[in-house]
Amino acid sequence: MTHFNSTILHDLPAALRREWLETDGLGGFAMGTIVGANTRRYHGLLVAAAEPPVGRRVLVAKVEDRLLADGAVLELSCNEYDGAIHPQGHLCQEEFRLDPWPVCTWAQDGFRLRRSLFMPHGLGLTVLRYDLLDAPQPAWLHCRPLVAGRDMHHLQRSGGGLKPHTDLSAHRLAMQPYDPASRFALDFPHGEFRPDGLWYYNFRYAREQERGLDYLEDLYSPGEVVWLLRPGETVWLVLSRDAVGAVTDREDCEALMAAERQRRDTVGAVTDREGCEALMAAERQRRDAVGAVTDRDDEVAARLALAADQFIVDRTVRAVPSRTIIAGYPWFGDWGRDTMIALFGLTLTTRRYADCRAMLETFVAGMRHGLVPNLFVESGDPGYNTVDATLWLFVALRRYLQATGDMAFLAAIWPALRESLEAHLAGTDFGIHMTEDGLLTAGDASTQLTWMDAKVDDWVVTPRHGKAVEINGLWYNALRIGAFLADKLGDATAARYEALARRTKTGFTQFWYAEGGYCYDVLRPDGPDAALRPNQLIACALPYHVLGPAQRRSILEQATAHLLTPYGLRTLAPGSEGYCAHYGGDRWARDGAYHQGTVWPWLLGPYLTTWFDVMGVSDDTRRQARALLQPLVAHLDDAGLGSISEIFDAEAPYAPHGCPAQAWSVGELLRCWVQYKLAQ
Repeated sequence: MTHFNSTILHDLPAALRREWLETDGLGGFAMGTIVGANTRRYHGLLVAAAEPPVGRRVLVAKVEDRLLADGAVLELSCNEYDGAIHPQGHLCQEEFRLDPWPVCTWAQDGFRLRRSLFMPHGLGLTVLRYDLLDAPQPAWLHCRPLVAGRDMHHLQRSGGGLKPHTDLSAHRLAMQPYDPASRFALDFPHGEFRPDGLWYYNFRYAREQERGLDYLEDLYSPGEVVWLLRPGETVWLVLSRDAVGAVTDREDCEALMAAERQRRDTVGAVTDREGCEALMAAERQRRDAVGAVTDRDDEVAARLALAADQFIVDRTVRAVPSRTIIAGYPWFGDWGRDTMIALFGLTLTTRRYADCRAMLETFVAGMRHGLVPNLFVESGDPGYNTVDATLWLFVALRRYLQATGDMAFLAAIWPALRESLEAHLAGTDFGIHMTEDGLLTAGDASTQLTWMDAKVDDWVVTPRHGKAVEINGLWYNALRIGAFLADKLGDATAARYEALARRTKTGFTQFWYAEGGYCYDVLRPDGPDAALRPNQLIACALPYHVLGPAQRRSILEQATAHLLTPYGLRTLAPGSEGYCAHYGGDRWARDGAYHQGTVWPWLLGPYLTTWFDVMGVSDDTRRQARALLQPLVAHLDDAGLGSISEIFDAEAPYAPHGCPAQAWSVGELLRCWVQYKLAQ
């Protein structure tokens, strides 16, 4: 269990770099620091998905809490304004823990108050519970919601047209500060709402300032909710979406009626203490079950399983409810490549087979011109600018079949898979096609189609158009898997795909850079790129080997010597042209370093797969792998608490950056930990 006492909580810089995350299974989330001060535009107590899992809005940015008794004031909140810290509730905060959700305790002058916060799965709401543990006398608890109502990527300033009107009924307030998607509600059983309508100015979001972005925000408060609490008493505050859409025809009326019925079912669960307690008990039971899908004595696997659960969310494709993976919190949506890589660890390792199948169905249903979506955007049509997401789909399907034996599912989607292979052979979008030597080529100097996809305006930071090494390892595997499935299903194309795979394997010999003892990263008409990067390890770690044992061993040795760090693999060897040791600064600086040395934890997955393939699985190699992963295990109590960050600096002290919770970072660590039995 993650736990921090006053030593960390009173050290504001140390506290502000540690962030907690709650998710609702719909793409929405709550997120903040362990002392309550928001440091990102994405922090909020209710960040709801208007069109799950996207269209996310920061509805309620935070709640200011304080206790009042006989003129004494116990300030519980903490904010960083432009030039000041106020209030300084962290100085009376004695504890923060994840148990399994964020729990904070404050103590001063004989008063001790505990606040627990959780998001019940699938409901799109945030529940806060306040317990007055000790007090010399009754005290008034004041909770002031601070409203944003905005798209999560943008900031709010006063004077922007916010509508202050509220709909107030018994123990319930609803407000629509902007458009219908900004509408939210507060339920406060047995509390009293005291309206005032105040603006709070110039909250400073330090992490946004570090990223070279606008970083000041104004937040609006419609008033305060108050309760009189006696020692040992509990009260509840519930934040929820309260969407009301325009009614223009019968379909709208029916949709509104269905939404209202669902809303009232939800509201009925949170309007009294018993309903809130039932929600908390049900959510604790659900999380206990999630954490127990691996060995009950394996604390690391249990914590990673809970982290994995946060990325698995609902998505509707062509009016059919399904599942997908959020690539990273707080700002990513669901990406095809990330989903296919992460689902092995997030779903198959945790035995969530139905979720895995639903995710595969989601992306197959979204296939166009033989390609699965690269990403589902916050609004509009999916993007398809990827060469590897579809190839990873074939690998994911093979892993799913190995885990479940569900050949009926593979038979059902085989026509789409065969169509995809044929599209790659004949040529499809973005210049993706197989050449005479059996290798797959893709893109041009203006595109970024592999996972190293940083682009700033017209600058492609890491050009990898042409024949990329891991893409061709994936292409060989897609052909072999296609041949296997065709044979199982009695499709006559099996022999053809097998023959094409042999041609690809022969063509792959062009990648070997004998002088360096590793593979070229990309083959292009103007010559091969000999930069030492980790992409060749991806090719080494795939189910069907396209390189021989001696070559895989040599690649492993080079990667260990030049790319391996305590938190993952560098994306470029030190000393190479364009190498960046540290990640930070404005967009140009950050994207310029993203794949030019910056460390990615997810790459430890292919590294360790290759390691065990080359070195063998034994007590000794397990011990070495366990030692290698200890820094990442310790990282579960730093940055994104209970999760694994997206990236780290390429040099010591290897500071974490990017999303504090990244799906494939968690997925690959969990997969390796369980697959190779690394628990003590």
